[in-house]
Amino acid sequence: MGHVTAFDHVGITVSDLERATDFFVRIGLEVDQRTDVAGEFIDTVTGIAGAHTTIVGLRAPGGGTWVELSSFHRPDHEPGSPDAMANELGLRSVAFQVDDLAAVVAELAEAGYGLVGGIGEYEDVWRMAYVRGPDGITVALAQRLG
Repeated sequence: MGHVTAFDHVGITVSDLERATDFFVRIGLEVDQRTDVAGEFIDTVTGIAGAHTTIVGLRAPGGGTWVELSSFHRPDHEPGSPDAMANELGLRSVAFQVDDLAAVVAELAEAGYGLVGGIGEYEDVWRMAYVRGPDGITVALAQRLG
């Protein structure tokens, strides 16, 4: 018996909330909500006493699953593995479908964000690339061909 009723959000902890928000807005997401969270709720859920975080929620145009960016004021964030490759265990990427992969990659490059590898094509159906964002976040960008 299944218990999941919907896919709610993907949470990403970042060191610089404004920079990370700008990165995801450049891809094409829209800011949906911004809030501060502190107190019993976040302490209980995260298991971190005295936690305080600011959260920015973003969505693709038209709705869908939320991307939740969270930056902790208390306690200080713990650095991750900013150069993680696709074979490192853990959540390795978050993926978005785009309408013009080359244009998005070029815009992100102008802002200082580079490709992890290159732009590849899969069976004349998909063109795809991994881009390394703030804090080493890997974002997969895919364009449907044809």
